[in-house]
Amino acid sequence: MNLPKVVAHLIKAQNEFDAVTYANLFSETAVVLDEGKTHKGRIEIEQWIDHSNKNYQSVMKPMEYTESGTTSILIAECSGTFPGSPITLKFHFDIADGQIQHLKVTD
Repeated sequence: MNLPKVVAHLIKAQNEFDAVTYANLFSETAVVLDEGKTHKGRIEIEQWIDHSNKNYQSVMKPMEYTESGTTSILIAECSGTFPGSPITLKFHFDIADGQIQHLKVTD
């Protein structure tokens, strides 16, 4: 599977539970939408993913990737210490200048 560097690095950071590296893949003004909550900017994104890592130990296995312009969708199997694991999630990205501008996680 041919992934953009920023998406490959995001998966690696997630699977290593590295919240700092994960957050630094986003622009300063990036927005993440997950589980009905909005996280704005790198600081909130780092706090969100660090909390998620500590509570769920979730790792990602990419299954499919499609892109159109700056918008792309990664379908990944996510497993961890959460009920119903593993699950398949869709990660909807807007990427510009090598950074993630927007991420929405859906099932």
